[in-house]
Amino acid sequence: MARNLDPKCKQCRREGVKLFLKGDKCFSIACPMLKRDYAPGVHGPASKKGRKKRISSYGIQLREKQKAKRTYRLMERQFKLYFTKASKMPGDTSENLLQILELRLDNLVYRLGFATSRDLARQLVTHGHITIDGKKASIPSIQIKVGQKISVSATANDKAYWKTQLPKLAKVEIPSWLALDSAKHEGQLVSVPTRQDLPISFDPTMIVEFYSR
Repeated sequence: MARNLDPKCKQCRREGVKLFLKGDKCFSIACPMLKRDYAPGVHGPASKKGRKKRISSYGIQLREKQKAKRTYRLMERQFKLYFTKASKMPGDTSENLLQILELRLDNLVYRLGFATSRDLARQLVTHGHITIDGKKASIPSIQIKVGQKISVSATANDKAYWKTQLPKLAKVEIPSWLALDSAKHEGQLVSVPTRQDLPISFDPTMIVEFYSR
């Protein structure tokens, strides 16, 4: 499975917003965005001094697409396939795309607080730590349906990671379209999220314009 192995903090700096790729570090004073909130590279500091380069409409659309790709940890081929799928669905393409991205299993594992980042969520899924309706799931891209339950595998509870993470579930703030039973280590998709339900750092309509040009 191809992955983006670029330094995560540099990806955030390149996009100019926190993409929350490093888990707890993103909420600490150690986050590089607090001290170097400009693009990496030799021209980065220059942009901070007010000499920002003018960006074309194409450049703006490209940056929004890159933000989304990096947020959900996807490569270009898979992301474009999702856009093609969204464009063939009835309704608003940008809303459809968001729903496809949000209903991925690895994203929901992250949203439910089982993992502190989407990369870690993907790793937990591929290592067999997560079940869907009681059945082990090892494919991060599985699309979850309303009513399905996502749980921590009983065999994984004894792992060192879960001994630390599971007690924290009671304090996790989850979106209104999800439900979490912290005692059972189980979450459920209650409804399909809308754009208004999602705290996203990119504009999905720009992504539609990028691929439709």
